Order: sequence, then C-alpha cells, then structure tokens
Amino acid sequence: MNTGEFNWTLIRSFLAALDRGSLMGAARALSTSQPTVGRHIGELEGQLGVVLFERTGRGLVPTPHAQRLAEAARAMSAAADQLARQATGAQAQVRGSVRISASQPVTCVLLPPLLRQLRELHPDIQIELISSNAVSNLLQREADIALRMVRPDQGSLVIKRVGQVAIGTFAHRDYLRRRGTPRQPADLLSHDLIGNDRNTDILRGFAAMGLPMQREDFAVRTDDLNAYQAAVNAGLGVGFLARYAARQNPELMPLLPTLEIPALPMWLAVHREIRSNPRIRRVWDFLSHTLPPALA
Repeated sequence: MNTGEFNWTLIRSFLAALDRGSLMGAARALSTSQPTVGRHIGELEGQLGVVLFERTGRGLVPTPHAQRLAEAARAMSAAADQLARQATGAQAQVRGSVRISASQPVTCVLLPPLLRQLRELHPDIQIELISSNAVSNLLQREADIALRMVRPDQGSLVIKRVGQVAIGTFAHRDYLRRRGTPRQPADLLSHDLIGNDRNTDILRGFAAMGLPMQREDFAVRTDDLNAYQAAVNAGLGVGFLARYAARQNPELMPLLPTLEIPALPMWLAVHREIRSNPRIRRVWDFLSHTLPPALA
C-alpha cells in the first residue's frame, strides 16, 4: 500500500458500495455515475493492494478485506460528517438552501402550497426537495429536515410528531363501471387490486381483516408511490391512497367508508447540531406550525 498517495475521498464511494451492494445503488446514493463509483473502487483497491469486492451477476460481494476496512472507514465518515454538521451549525446567515426529504406524495401534493408561503416569508431561503420513500440518513447530511410517515430511529435527532394522514380505498369511475363497486372488504378479493412489491403493509392489513393474501394476488405491484397513484388514476384497479392525494383526481371514488385503515403519523426530524442553523430553524419552525395536524 502506498500511504503517501492514499486518496481518502475514495472512502465515500467504498462505503456507498458496501451499504448498497451494487455500483448502481452506490451511484444513486451519491448522485454520481456508475462508472465513477467503479473507478473509485478500483483506485482504492489499487492503493490498498487488495480486492475489496467480488463482482457477481447479483451485485458486489464484500471480501474479508472490505469487512476489515469498513470499521475504520465508517469512523472516518462519522468524523467528517461531524465536522460538516458543526460547520453548518456555526453559520450565522439565513441566506442559503435547506434540503427537505419527504415521500413522493408529500413532495408533489402536500408541500408545494406550504413552501410557497415559506418562500413569501423567507425569500432568501432556497428549498431543495428530495423526493424519496426511504428514511434519509440525517446523520450523513442526505437531508437537513425529513418529513416521514414512520418515526425516525436514528440517534442524535430532534423529532416532532406534527400530524397524521388518513388513508382510504379508491378506484376510478371507469374501473367501477367495468367491474362493479365492492360493498364490503371481502368483495375486494374478487377485484383487481393495486399492491406493493416489497412493502408488506397492505398484505398485513388484509391479514388483520382475516383475508390472507400473497403479493401475487395483486394485479399491479409497485413500491413507487407516484407509480401507485398513477395506476389507480388509470383505472387499473382498487388502491389504498392518502385521502389528500386522492382528492387531486375527481374521477377517483372513495369506497368502503366503514373500512377502518389506521392513519399514518407524520414526523419531522432534524439533527440536533444543525437545528441551531438559523435558516434550518426557520424552515423547521414553519413546517411544524403549518403542516395540518390531521389530513383527512
């Protein structure tokens, strides 16, 4: 190993590849290209003189060398992240950008009208929206503020429950004209259902009603919330949507009013060390006071 020429910036690509299990996943996480990540891994392997990953058809398999390097690499990453957070928290100016991470329906439907109000109050603050269904890692600064439907469990976070989102059963008018209207939950089993692929929330909901299903029972499966809404909008079948999002399409009809689907809690999260940043604090305060406590 040539320590005199060691490039520590390659560690970021190494950790992303280790955590995501593929060059493509790492590239997406780092907002870069797959060849760039591959080149970084190759350079790191060359500098260390070891093979870090076995390339297989199903992705990257870390070698024992990679496992040994991981602990030291994560310590480096944590130290760099802490320096970045402290530097950000020390900034005194309000002018600048704030990154907000939220699910696709929230970024596409719920947040834009609120952000318009925010921009009128604070025109010097720019907003970067990250539309993602994954829980962003605030510790690694993938976002400054996260709005989530599950309680974040990462350490060193300030979290606040700001409301809840009502979920309902919906189908397009055209679908109901073709297939009829379900009158009770058991009727859903004879309809085309829009479900999830890897997410098991809907399957567990049916099981709780005494109606066990398998993912193969869904006519269409997707874990992408925009694609899910689009499938229901296109009349592909019956789906389960946030009521505030379903109201955007007047052709969607609410079904089974007596079917009780638990509301999803809404949580705001921010890292403790950057909550003292004036512009992040202003966005946090605005969202915590303007997000509706109950979206029905």
